[in-house]
Order: sequence, then C-alpha cells, then structure tokens
Amino acid sequence: MIPQNVGVINETKSKLAVKIGGIAMKNPVATASGTFGFGSEYAPYIDLNQLGALVVKGITLQPRAGNPTPRLVETAAGVLNSIGLQNPGVERFIGELLPGLACFDLPVIVNIAGDTVQDYGRLAARLDRVSGVAGLEVNISCPNVKKGGMQFGSDPDMAAEVTRAVKAGTDKTVIVKLSPNVTSIEAVAEKVASAGADALSMINTLLGMAIDVKSRRPVLGNVLGGLSGPAVKPVAVRAVWQVYRETGLPIIGMGGIITAEDAIEFILAGATAIAVGTANFVNPQATMDVLSGIKQYIIENDVQDINELVGAAHR
Repeated sequence: MIPQNVGVINETKSKLAVKIGGIAMKNPVATASGTFGFGSEYAPYIDLNQLGALVVKGITLQPRAGNPTPRLVETAAGVLNSIGLQNPGVERFIGELLPGLACFDLPVIVNIAGDTVQDYGRLAARLDRVSGVAGLEVNISCPNVKKGGMQFGSDPDMAAEVTRAVKAGTDKTVIVKLSPNVTSIEAVAEKVASAGADALSMINTLLGMAIDVKSRRPVLGNVLGGLSGPAVKPVAVRAVWQVYRETGLPIIGMGGIITAEDAIEFILAGATAIAVGTANFVNPQATMDVLSGIKQYIIENDVQDINELVGAAHR
C-alpha cells in the first residue's frame, strides 16, 4: 500500500538539493566513512540511489590488515572503535570494488589516508584519473592508527600541507575531515581553507579507551580507540557551529546523528549536508529514516529550500 503523502514527499526533491564543492547532491544525507563499508554491503537493506552521496571506507596506497582485536566495544550512548583503517588498498578498490557502484545514481566520495604527506598526494593523483569518483575526503583525523592519523589533523600547518598535496594531485572536490581532538578546531579549519580545501567534514571520532575491570586490562587490542555515536553529538554540533562562523566552506556535519531532528540540528548549526555513521550499525535503514524525516520536516515547516536552513540558528 502506497502512503497517501508519498506524492507530496516526492515533490520535495528539488527543495532538498545541496552542493558540496563541485559535488551536486540530490539531498543532504550521506554516509560516514568507516560505517557503511563500500556501499554494496548495505544494498540489500536500502536503495542506495536515494542517498545524497556515498562516502566509502578509508583507502590507503597499500592494503592494511588493521589493528589487533578486539576492535569494537560498546559504551554508554556510543561505541569505541579501533579498526585501524583495514582496507584492500587503492588498486584493488579501483579494480574490484568501485565498478560495482557504477550502477547507482549517486556521487561516490573516497576517503583517503596516508602515513606521509606524499602518500596523500599519490592517492589523490591516482584517483584523479578514475571515473566514478566525485570527490576525495581527506582523513587527517583518525585517532586509532599509529602513523599519520590524528597527528596531521592536530597541527594546523601540517593539515594545510596535506591539503595542498591533495589539491595538487587532483581536480576533484577535496573535503578535509577534521578532528575534534584539538585545542582549536577553528584554527585547523582556517588553515586547510587557506590551503585550498573545497569543503570540510566534521567531526571524526573522539579519542577514548575502556578498561575491563575483571581482567584489569584495556578492552581494545590497540588500547585507544575512537568514540562515536550519540554521546559525541553535542561536541560535533558545537564544532560545526564554530567553524561555520570562521570559514565560508560548505560542511558535511556528522557525529551521533540518529534521527532527522539530529540532522536538522547540524544543518541549523551550519552544515550543508550531514553523514550518518554509527546509527548504521544499529539500524541498516538509518539513512533512509533520516531522509524521510527531513522530507517530512520540510513539508510540515513549509521550507522552500533546505539551503535556507543552513546556519539559520546563527541568524
């Protein structure tokens, strides 16, 4: 049975279109890297064509096995993860995984990570020659890898250096993913903006750990991990609010988004688009539920264009 308001909701499509750099999105709902695999894993559960954008799992130059297990532990209102950027490497991604996404009508954004500045530049140049990639999300903020990782995102000058290397290697949209584990996220944002970033995504996970009181040992095999889920949402909203005021760049907001109300909160704080992450582990249809709720919000509040809401809380 088709819901009576389905026609009305479909009419909101033009009201939901947003743009992140050179990437046109049919709606503001994307997936957060590391929580949605390479897309095909969720295809049995949702229609990927309905997404605004697909951000795939982090890719490095060479394959990575990731961190020792255990890699995941549930916490109050969230999870700690220490996956360690396990991935098949850029060549296998291009040859085996990316072609499977060609049948879907949505922009694919590839999250890239490296141990050195040169790694980022090489990844950008390699992916620049590949069709089917709309943009690059530059991961300078992963808190659970020993090389590179968070150190690039915690030093504004180093963050800018990575950004310049990526920009030099590609004409695709460059989105820099910022870390909350810094003294001033605005300072990092300003530096990467001046280095040529087209957009920002924020936030990555918060550094944390858990200890098993019975064994008296750290729970995670890597000891430290990244905290995500509803527990981090107030931190993420604050970060988006602050950075929106300091830069003119479009922002993909993320961090604990479970409902459409969460997503709208990020947009009002200054995010042009949002990404659903940890919620996908709990509910494989979370992205569709958030999208449906945003559509309903648009109708109920007579919003003519979702872009009217971007940063509206500042006004």
